[in-house]
Order: sequence, then C-alpha cells, then structure tokens
Amino acid sequence: MDYSPIWISLKTTLCATVITFILGILAAWAVVRIRNRRLKVLLDGLLTIPLVLPPTTAGFFLLYLFGVNRPIGSFVLEVSGFKIAFSWAATVIAAVVIAFPLMYRSARSGFETVEQNMVDEAKMLGLGNLGILVHILVPCAWPSILSGLILSLTRGMGEYGATAMLAGNIAGKTRTLPLAVYSEVAAGHMDRAWVYVAVILCVALWAVCLLNVFTEKERRIRL
Repeated sequence: MDYSPIWISLKTTLCATVITFILGILAAWAVVRIRNRRLKVLLDGLLTIPLVLPPTTAGFFLLYLFGVNRPIGSFVLEVSGFKIAFSWAATVIAAVVIAFPLMYRSARSGFETVEQNMVDEAKMLGLGNLGILVHILVPCAWPSILSGLILSLTRGMGEYGATAMLAGNIAGKTRTLPLAVYSEVAAGHMDRAWVYVAVILCVALWAVCLLNVFTEKERRIRL
C-alpha cells in the first residue's frame, strides 16, 4: 500500500490553504473598496471564474502559463532553474487557483456586511487601511472568512482536473489522493482505492460538521 498520496495531499492542502486564505482576504478587501461599479463587476467575474470553469479547462490555462516553454514557466526556469510544471509546486498552484474563489467570495460577503459607520469612525480615529482590515473587517467578518477557509480547504484537497493537467500523476511526487483513487481504480485495485476514498470522506465529513458548528454559533450570536 502506497501512503505517499496521503502525505502529498496533506502538504498540498496545508500550503494551498494558507496561500488561499491570504490571497482571498486581500482580493476581497481590494474589490470591496472599489467604487467604480463596472470595474468591480469585471474584477469579481475574473476572480470567480475558476469556480465555474471545468477543472480541466482551468488546468489548460495553468499549463499554458506555467509550462516549460510558456511565459511564467520559462521565466522561472531561466531565473531559478526550477521547472514548475509536473512538480509538487504545481499541485499547490492548481489547488490554490481552484479553491481561491470560495475563499474570496466568502470573505467579500463578510466584508460587505460590516457597517460603513464602523469603518468611517476607525478612519476618524486615525486607523489606516491596513489597520481597518486587520482590526475591523476581519474580526467582524470572521464567521464568513472561516466558512470560506473550510470550504477552500476541502476543495483544494479534492482537486483533480487542474492538478492532473499541470502536475501530472507522478507516483510519490504529484499523485494526490483524487489522482490515487483514479489510478487504483484504473488498475483494478479497488481495495486500495477504498483506503484513499475513506481518507477523503473523513476529511470532507469533518469539514462539513465543523462548518455546521460555526454556522450554528453565528446564528445564535445574531439572535
């Protein structure tokens, strides 16, 4: 039994979740502050589109950008000698891109519920934009942010299509749990596939229960 997909998925999910958490909050903060409605709608659409694209299509665009002979991939290879495509880093990039919209939209929804009066008062007291984000917006929108964090974590762990396109299915290197399930089923090893499926199910169930707990707490606080 090969347990490397569990370890690879764990590393990928943790790294992707941290990156998604930071980028999602910053992106939501930037979009909420935009006053031009058309620009706001356009940026929101661009940041959300990975959520509605088929994962393989998102993976195609990622491969086009990060491939060895492609814009970003060739630049990184030339500067650092590191090849992004078909590396472990590619699994993180794929997970971040696919999970990012969930974090972004949850954070944005939370920020939009914060009363403008609180923000205005903070500005009058001399609090800067970053201070407002850290001390006002994030604490007030924390339930929504936490929901987005949990959803993005599980989405990142379950990512298959974009990962297969950009990182491949290399045993011991880029084979995450979803890819391992596919590989074992294709090889006729259903008992091994069940082990990987059980791990995914346990994580998903834990995430859903945790999300329900925080949602219930939020509802009680509002009441």
